[in-house]
Amino acid sequence: MRRHAAGVHRLAASMVGPGAADDVVQEVFISLHRSLKTFRGEAKFSTWLHRVTLNACYGALKARTTVPLSQEPEPRAPHSPVHRSEQAQVRERLAAALNQLPRDQREAIALRELSGLDYAEIAQITGAELGTVKSRIARARAALRAWLTNAGVTP
Repeated sequence: MRRHAAGVHRLAASMVGPGAADDVVQEVFISLHRSLKTFRGEAKFSTWLHRVTLNACYGALKARTTVPLSQEPEPRAPHSPVHRSEQAQVRERLAAALNQLPRDQREAIALRELSGLDYAEIAQITGAELGTVKSRIARARAALRAWLTNAGVTP
């Protein structure tokens, strides 16, 4: 649990928002504990963990009607209030942009950029072909870039 909790939380926060991510993480590890003896080892443990996490995220999303914008805690580094405010606005806009993506693109980009998985692992988790995963990520990046540019966020 100590090894994987941070990654599970990052993925959950990207899918359901940081406010609900703690509940999803708890649900994931309870689910893993209950079903660990059924893990057949046909895939890597991390692949199974990500699939369980995504399923828990979808369950949490079904349980509510709207996905809130990200409101992650501010970093503890000593920055000026103006810089903190700008960072919070960028995070909020990024969360809003992620929420606009279709489910398959949001899932693929979260697994790639937040969990750091390679394309083959994402394909195995999602059950999509490798080329499909690549195109989903490319489309998600393009959509995020366009959405953020229109929202006034510059790289």
